[in-house]
Amino acid sequence: MTLEQLTEAVRGKVAGGGIDDSVKFDLGDAGVIFMEGSTVTNEDKDADCTITISADNLGELLAGELNPTMAFMSGKIKVAGAMGVAMKLSSVL
Repeated sequence: MTLEQLTEAVRGKVAGGGIDDSVKFDLGDAGVIFMEGSTVTNEDKDADCTITISADNLGELLAGELNPTMAFMSGKIKVAGAMGVAMKLSSVL
């Protein structure tokens, strides 16, 4: 999936209301997705929690094909900042 497709997929997931904290998905060379509440952009801003993940793995995560806990344990997802914020994401994504 492209950055634009991933951004739209995240927007769709949080359209009904996201979490109050800010989250940045760092996709490396593919770019970033910044989420705060139901606002989703590609701005590279400071966030309460930064999740480093490949674009392919984020696509699988959004499609429900990748278990977030297993992905974290196997190193496919790295979390910097507030771990509690990352855990709140499971209810949204």
